[in-house]
Amino acid sequence: MYDSVLVATDGSEAAATAVEHAIALADRFDAPLYGIAVIDERTAYDTGIVDPDEVRQHLEERAAARLAALESAATAADVAVETAVRSGVPHEEILEYAAEREASAIVLGSRGRSSFKGALLGSTVDRVVRIADRPVLVVG
Repeated sequence: MYDSVLVATDGSEAAATAVEHAIALADRFDAPLYGIAVIDERTAYDTGIVDPDEVRQHLEERAAARLAALESAATAADVAVETAVRSGVPHEEILEYAAEREASAIVLGSRGRSSFKGALLGSTVDRVVRIADRPVLVVG
């Protein structure tokens, strides 16, 4: 049914649940697993107080740590996994990576790290569900 599975993570509790589901799905169908963490460039800012390069490095380190946790969990379940950190608009990057990897399904947490930011920028989950040309599993 699924030849490969893509999971997006932002470090939220819902994303952790999505990672668990994606690993189980990949294991059940003996499918490769792809993981993505997206650094949202729409929230970048430049002030004299905060060094943008330091902020960027911190965001990249957090994204890499989230993917390292995914890789560890997948390895423990004996599921092959490939991960990527991308920068851009989250739903666009998720959909592009899914297309590049020809993922049969996308797994997402039902809500991200910040409901306030979600209200301002629009829901990544909502946009992925509406635009995706493949099945999307939303877990809470």
